[in-house]
Amino acid sequence: MSSLVSETDLISVSASDVLSASHRLKGISRITPLEYNERLSHLFQAKIYLKREDLQVVRSYKLRGAYNKMSLLSPEAREQGVVCASAGNHAQGVAFACQALSVTGRIVMPVTTPRLKVSKVRKFGGPWVEVILKGDTFDDAYHHACTLARQHDLVFVHPFDDPEVIAGQGTVGKEILDHCPTIPDMIVVPVGGGGLASGLSVYVNQLPKPPRLIGVEPMGAPAMFESLKAGKTIMLDEIEKFVDGAAVRKVGELNFKICQKGLERVLLVPEGRVCTALLELYHEEAIVAEPAGALSVAALDQLRDEIKGKTVVCILSGGNNDISRTEEIRERSLLDQGLKHYFIVQFPQRAGALREFVAEVLGPEDDIVFFEYMKRNHRETGPALVGIEYADPSAHAALMARMKTARFEFEPINGNPNLFHLLVS
Repeated sequence: MSSLVSETDLISVSASDVLSASHRLKGISRITPLEYNERLSHLFQAKIYLKREDLQVVRSYKLRGAYNKMSLLSPEAREQGVVCASAGNHAQGVAFACQALSVTGRIVMPVTTPRLKVSKVRKFGGPWVEVILKGDTFDDAYHHACTLARQHDLVFVHPFDDPEVIAGQGTVGKEILDHCPTIPDMIVVPVGGGGLASGLSVYVNQLPKPPRLIGVEPMGAPAMFESLKAGKTIMLDEIEKFVDGAAVRKVGELNFKICQKGLERVLLVPEGRVCTALLELYHEEAIVAEPAGALSVAALDQLRDEIKGKTVVCILSGGNNDISRTEEIRERSLLDQGLKHYFIVQFPQRAGALREFVAEVLGPEDDIVFFEYMKRNHRETGPALVGIEYADPSAHAALMARMKTARFEFEPINGNPNLFHLLVS
């Protein structure tokens, strides 16, 4: 791949901007570890390194861009203050930068933001930050923040579509090249609005033979994937918000221009696979990643044939995971692995029907983990919603065969998204 930036490009971020940002961030952001991962290296027959941005001061890379942007404000702009809209990591990065630079900040968050996230923003910002809860969605908060910026002449600190924010995020790439034993063959980077991916692209593509850059998005929020396919930024009508740190309806214009030249391609990973990677990181390495932070590791399955024998860096972009989501994460992982299936089963409305189902249909290691049934008068059968967990995904076909042999009418619903979300989620 050719070098990303030339003097004639309309892109207003360069590798020298990233170097300057790195100097500004000394003593502010941590130089996070680049760790060799033995388990993943053995599994994929490659040299896999993890860039641990989950160990950053605010547990994500977002501090880098926010601080770089705000450190370059004029004295007059600092006096006026800043404003941003965020329900997560960007808010914490801006809050930390406000306190570090003694700049007043207004941080607009949706009313629906969990209290833990709100308290973290207040903790990092201290007396320099005012948290404003407005609206039910990020879009509501964003529009209110823009209104405040106009009304009070505040600098709006964008989470990704800003050259100084991009340069700050690019320092992740500088640290990778500084600390990797060799220039990596590939770097796998999570993509949301495109701030990290574009910053990385700016810096590493200055090399004569740069690493291959592979972006990763959640399947339910493919904003960069669809934009690259269309050749322009597009607005998604709807997105799946589970991987909240990477779920945006539209990527930044500047970010798109840079990624269009700098990324080899973008992969889409199912949300369930992200959950499996997240749980494996926790159980095997005691790494607490957030869903967006695990995207790069979740994509390795798709890259298996390409990375054999290669040196690969996966960026763990953040670790602000909400413990209250643990059961949902486990559920999505089991579904993704084919270890949990839901059925609507028609039970004969007579005594002993459930006992027959357990005796004749369930295998020795199959477990009923959900059962919801209401008897219907004056009918021969009644529907039950049944959730079954397997020890091995191959048990699924055998169980369905036994239901047919035992003459239980049933409908699998895992593959029917509308019905599944109505009855289960």
